[in-house]
This record gives sequence, C-alpha cells and structure tokens, in this order.
Amino acid sequence: MIICPSCKEEIEDDSRYCDQCGQELVYCSSCGRVGIGRRCTYCGGLMISAEEKLSGGSFQGQAMSAPTSPSLFQQTSRRTPEGSQSLLQNGVPTLTLYNPTLDIRMVGVNGAIIGRRQGPYQKLFEGNMYISGVHAQLIYKPESGWCIIDKHSSNGTKLNQRDLMPDIPMTIKSGDIITLANINLQVSIN
Repeated sequence: MIICPSCKEEIEDDSRYCDQCGQELVYCSSCGRVGIGRRCTYCGGLMISAEEKLSGGSFQGQAMSAPTSPSLFQQTSRRTPEGSQSLLQNGVPTLTLYNPTLDIRMVGVNGAIIGRRQGPYQKLFEGNMYISGVHAQLIYKPESGWCIIDKHSSNGTKLNQRDLMPDIPMTIKSGDIITLANINLQVSIN
C-alpha cells in the first residue's frame, strides 16, 4: 500500500490514479517513491508517470514497485533548480516560501504540514521551540490557488501581519509574507 500525496489516503501499490481523490500518481525515477511535481522531494530524482513506471521507466537498478512508506513527507529543503518550469506536472503553480537571512527555502507540496514534529519541512524547524509540532498546512485549491491554514499553533500564523484563525484556509499570492511564530517567509508563486 502507498499513501496518496494529495489526499493522504492509503491506496494500492499499482495504482495509476488515487481511487479516493482522482490525483494522477507520479513516481521518482531514482528512488521509486510516489509524489507530486517534476522532482522527488526526497532525493531530487525526476518524477515519471505510472505508465512510464510500469513500462520499465528509468529506475536506476531499483525494484519497480513503489515503496510502502509515505516517504514523500520526510524532508524537503533542497533549492529548486534554476530554469525549472513554472508549472508542476499536474498543473499546480510552483509555490516557494523563503527567508534568505535564515537560509530557508521550501517548495510547496499540496497538503503538506509545516511543523517541528511532522511534515516534509520538519528538519528546517525541529530546533525552533516557537514552531508547533503541527503548525500550519499548505493546500492548493483549483478555484483559489495556494492557501495556508493555521493548525491551532501555539504561537500563531500570520499572513501580511494579520493573525489567521485556525482551520480556515487563506489564499496566498506572490509577495505575501507568512509569519510562523517568529519566522517570516516570503511567498513566491510561479
């Protein structure tokens, strides 16, 4: 079984689409993990479609089945390569949250938790006691774009210096400033 990167439901290993939310599944050509986007958030490998994966794809000596662990959500602190396409493979604009002073650069993953104890950005915040274990969440809605949701964090989440109410998605756009407790992050959407 694998975990859908979009809705987080458990689905069959050989799925081409999530049978819960309909998301087309793509797999890393290097490590075989399921994910979203052009590059694997775990190892940086190129993502390929399920059809390419099943037809032999370009896995580098790895088994053709996807891993059973939800490893997409372990860590992503790699910088996006210069000259990358502005839209992800599934039509979702690329979201980047960054703070050059603290050398933080996060590429948005639909449904990802931002927190000190959970989510793909955990390694960036695990040493910051002001960031809650589950602080906020990033989601993409086709009708409104990228949104951030405060998840009842202890020290709050702000959008352009305005406190967010818990569990209410707030649309974000390029140039906005998201504040997670004591960390300001600039928003860039391409």
